[in-house]
Amino acid sequence: MGRASRKVRDMEEGKRVSTSGSGAAGRSPGANDSRVTRTVVVKSAKLPRRVFRVFVEVEGMYRNMVEQLVLFAVRENIKSFIRLKALKYSELRRLYPHLPSHYAYTACQDAAARVKSFLRLKKKSLTNREYPEVRRVSIWLDDQLWRLDSLTAIEVATHRGWIAVELEPHKHFWKYINSGWRLASEARIKLDKRNRQLITYLTFTKDVGEFEPKGFISVALLFETSVKKLVLGYYYCRKSVQEKYYELYGARSRIKRKVLRKLKERKKKNDLRWKLANIIVRAAEERKCAIVLEKLGKKAADSMIARIGDKQLRHRIHQASFGGVQRAVEEKARERGVPILYVNPRNTSKLCPAHGAKIVYSNGSRVGKCTVGGETWHRDAAACTNLLLRALRGDGSNAPSPAGLAVDGSPVPLGSTAAHDPTPIAREAWARWKRALAARNFLKAV
Repeated sequence: MGRASRKVRDMEEGKRVSTSGSGAAGRSPGANDSRVTRTVVVKSAKLPRRVFRVFVEVEGMYRNMVEQLVLFAVRENIKSFIRLKALKYSELRRLYPHLPSHYAYTACQDAAARVKSFLRLKKKSLTNREYPEVRRVSIWLDDQLWRLDSLTAIEVATHRGWIAVELEPHKHFWKYINSGWRLASEARIKLDKRNRQLITYLTFTKDVGEFEPKGFISVALLFETSVKKLVLGYYYCRKSVQEKYYELYGARSRIKRKVLRKLKERKKKNDLRWKLANIIVRAAEERKCAIVLEKLGKKAADSMIARIGDKQLRHRIHQASFGGVQRAVEEKARERGVPILYVNPRNTSKLCPAHGAKIVYSNGSRVGKCTVGGETWHRDAAACTNLLLRALRGDGSNAPSPAGLAVDGSPVPLGSTAAHDPTPIAREAWARWKRALAARNFLKAV
């Protein structure tokens, strides 16, 4: 019990440090450290009806405040939280005197974020509404509205006083509790009215410094292999469901949406994406290497399909989510302090890494030959090797490698000292090996 109370005290101390702003107490230990933030969703135990009714009342008042603030901010074109609070805080306190004052403060933060996003979409002509619609509400809490009661309980300030809420922690929650992450001062709660539970969004922070890399691991984002099977499997499965229920119930069928949700397509793709990111980052961390990624544009898939006429291939490229995979790698690398380097990916799979000459692929094959040396290159191996060489050269130029890399080390094609040898990754480095294979082939029976 003493150990748990010490951990709670340490986490409360972390909350105070995280709210101290840019002062000396809030600075990270290292000069090059970056602050990483992660949000963990934890459900509460089932609440009594009387207690849950109090939170329903708080949510109703909070929703009314956010709706009023959003309409006012859009009408006056206000995107700043500070200005919105200065104009409306006193009025909100007069309307809701029995509610803790900091709810007006956090409602202004919530409304300012919504208005800023809405005005940005309206500027890009991505919405036709005059005002944003407040559909779902999660109550924002600052350090004056909630506090830790224990490792498995929190207290929330309401118009009926402080209410203790028991949490149901899971493995992901304990991972952050026991690995040196600090609990931030901000939190959010959402009401699950069907099960009479609170859904709590807890924010953890950690200062992570990047290590000095000893080498590079290049990563080319490809969609042949598991992503291809995943995308095509869901494509045909979704198509059959849509055709079946369109004839029976029409285009906007609730039954059809329910069946499509049961496929869990997004969950499967996200699962594969984060497992792949874990594999890459763990391998780089073990070798103390930086990760070399392609410098992709905002709409990378559009440029890839510009000269492709095959509808199925165009669909696969769009659904492969290159940007999503890259963002997952970036997030995991930032969490573990692994440096990332971006290089220009232009023609990386078309040029021979040894001679810089064109590689000729025949009949749609992914294996081609160099037009100068005659070496046989796999498209993926050539892309990764070119990314590595461009990282070693600094900016992807044709200047000699400062690392002294012997590009063509053997007179024999595919010699042992040339740049054809792949980087080995031990089987133990793979995260959940069997589940990753199952995710790749889960739709074989469809």
